[in-house]
Amino acid sequence: MLALRRSTCGLTRDRVVELVGLALCLSLCSLPALSQEGSPPLASEASLTVNTGKAETSQFKRYLTINGTVNAWQDVVIAPEVGGYRVEDVLVDVGDVVKAGQPLVKLSTAILATDLAARDAALKQREAEATNAELALQRAKTIAEKDLLSTADLDRLNSEALGARARLDAAKADLDAARVRMQFATVKAPDDGIITTRTVTVGQLAQAGGEMLRLLRQSRVEWRGEVPETSLPSLQVGQTVLITSVDGSEHSGTIRVVSPTVNANTHNGLVYVDIPGSPALRPGMFARGRIEYTESEALLVPLASLVSSDGYNYVFIVEADHTVRRQLIQTGVLQGNNIEVLDGLKSGENIVINGAGFLKDGDLVNVVTTSAGAR
Repeated sequence: MLALRRSTCGLTRDRVVELVGLALCLSLCSLPALSQEGSPPLASEASLTVNTGKAETSQFKRYLTINGTVNAWQDVVIAPEVGGYRVEDVLVDVGDVVKAGQPLVKLSTAILATDLAARDAALKQREAEATNAELALQRAKTIAEKDLLSTADLDRLNSEALGARARLDAAKADLDAARVRMQFATVKAPDDGIITTRTVTVGQLAQAGGEMLRLLRQSRVEWRGEVPETSLPSLQVGQTVLITSVDGSEHSGTIRVVSPTVNANTHNGLVYVDIPGSPALRPGMFARGRIEYTESEALLVPLASLVSSDGYNYVFIVEADHTVRRQLIQTGVLQGNNIEVLDGLKSGENIVINGAGFLKDGDLVNVVTTSAGAR
């Protein structure tokens, strides 16, 4: 019995040792592998794969982008210079291209023709009166030389001759005025251009100075944009402006005038830009203008690397241990797919380009290197 008990206890101790060893082995195998001190984490431990690149300094063209409208260079109001006459015919319509001196509207000339005939008859009468007065004066002078006519009578005849000539001149002026009014019965184009507005109709009674038509003079348009007062000194006559219309088409223009004054309420000044005539640029249309005014070196980062939060802009800087640090930056002018960084970032720092929007401060990332410079 004693021998059997010893044998059983011996087997029990060996079994216990074996079980303890097996349990210890299983515990060690279940622990995660320890990285060597100072070595970067394994890629498999990263939460996100991102593209990174170094922030680089490059040549940067500064543009001023402003909004504005297309306007007529000169919008000419066409109106009759005589009034009270019926509109007999309208020879043009909106959209017609006209030449200087081309007839546009005709007024009734019946009354004008009668008045012209009356003025002509009055002129002939005054001519006869002036002739008679002149002949009488000449006869009086001959008689006066023989001392057969008093000085008073000679002065009277001289005065009558002067009055007759004055009345003759007035009659000539009246006839000229009647002829001019007759010419004004046909309203003509003051210059080349396009008819943009028509308010006149056949049969209406024309009023002197009342608008009948509007003319886009020389078919010429311009773009006017509001420029902040701080940017006005950077603009000069002759600078090129790229105008983008509402349909996305681009047109090259040239600054004609930079406003010498600034609006006291908005603190903006106007810039006037000559642009080529195009169906895509019609007076009244909205258009955006871009003016290049300087070129210098600047630190640029892709827009994709930018993360906005609470009104501030950030980028994520990749540290040596593959963790990211959120960095506040001050941005400047936008150029294409890149934006200028004024403060908060140094040239050469490694930043996250794609995937920044999914990160938070301290995240571990798997890095794929690209270029962060302007592209």
